Amino acid sequence: MFDYLRDPQEIYAKSFATIEAEAKLARFSEDERPIAIRIIHACGMVEMADQITFGRDVASAAITALRAGKPILCDAEMVRHGVISRLLPAENPVLCTLNDGDTHGLAAELATTRSAAAVEGWKDHIEGAIIAIGNAPTALFHLLEAIHDDRMAKPAVIIGMPVGFVGAAESKDALIAHANGIPFVTLRGRFGGSAVTAATVNALARMARDDDATPDGTLDRKKGGLS
Repeated sequence: MFDYLRDPQEIYAKSFATIEAEAKLARFSEDERPIAIRIIHACGMVEMADQITFGRDVASAAITALRAGKPILCDAEMVRHGVISRLLPAENPVLCTLNDGDTHGLAAELATTRSAAAVEGWKDHIEGAIIAIGNAPTALFHLLEAIHDDRMAKPAVIIGMPVGFVGAAESKDALIAHANGIPFVTLRGRFGGSAVTAATVNALARMARDDDATPDGTLDRKKGGLS
């Protein structure tokens, strides 16, 4: 009935070829490029390349943490479920504390959102961890405050991509300005969400797991197949 491409390998190859042809990738380093490509692929917007911002050596810090088995701490279940567990190099735990304990009560006590209160549940896991915030600006603000006040140890990397109209852009600006030396990757402005955040984690996991990754961040089909 419809004439459309059906071969998964060809679809995959054409998708990345389109990104290479249309996105402005020249400003990214060799280590940043595969991460940027995966973010663009996840949202289908080549113009998003202009909004991607890296801080310090994100790839090397994340690879070291992931290979050491450090956890991935997520602000939302959608982010957690978007992480592809088979890509993780050391069976890294992927945690979301949003529904742990009396998060509602803690949020009321702290006069903040449940997502921000859930960050308090990261205290025992955060040192050297990968942070993946894709939904709640308040979670990113709360995390930055806790690290600044020395109430929490420093994670290895912060992926800060909350989405929305209230506080999203501002929280990401705060991350850029007050990362406190922590490597980070973010998307300026209102755009973000679970898909691009999980895609960023997965890109880093591919880099940590596979020394045979091709320059665009995809796996060599002869060695790792499509994923």
